[in-house]
Parts: sequence; structure tokens; C-alpha cells
Amino acid sequence: MEISERNSAIVFSVRVQPRASRNAIEGEWQGALKVRLTAPPVDDKANAALCALLAEYLNIPRSAVRILAGERSRLKRVEIRGVTIQQIRELGAAPGEQKSEKRK
Repeated sequence: MEISERNSAIVFSVRVQPRASRNAIEGEWQGALKVRLTAPPVDDKANAALCALLAEYLNIPRSAVRILAGERSRLKRVEIRGVTIQQIRELGAAPGEQKSEKRK
């Protein structure tokens, strides 16, 4: 998964599957972090759910997560402030492993 640092923030790709049966971070898939969301891709609901899930999982404020590109696409570029590259790598470390519960 390609992860870069830009203006004191971490930028990476996310592949979203809206209308899934549960919210979950599924690991890396084809160079992007794969995320399942129960929210539908209408009225920005899936984008808001993605930002909220990443913020909750990384234990950061929702305002630290921003979609840079792909707001109307399943493949998105996401910018997160207040985390390290290693924390993002850990999100995609175990493909297929369900990570739907917040880390403690």
C-alpha cells in the first residue's frame, strides 16, 4: 500500500465497499486499504461513515480525517493528521482479518 506524508499529514488510498453487512477494515487490497461500510453511497453518507470509522479506529478526532479525491468513487485518497505512517500500515497489515472493533 502506497503511503505518503504531505504537509504534516499521511495520505493513502482506500477502497470502499458501501452497503456491506457490517463496518470493517479488511486490510490491504490491490494497493489500497479495503473498508466495508454499512452506509449507502448517497448524500455523502458513505464518505462520512468512512471518516468516522477511520477516526474511531485510530482514536483521533473526526476532523483529522479528510477525503482528498474520489468523493464519488469507491477508490478514494484520504488524508489523516495526527497519525504516523506505521499506524496506517497496521490498518492494512493483515488482509482478510476483520478489524471492525475499535482498538483498545
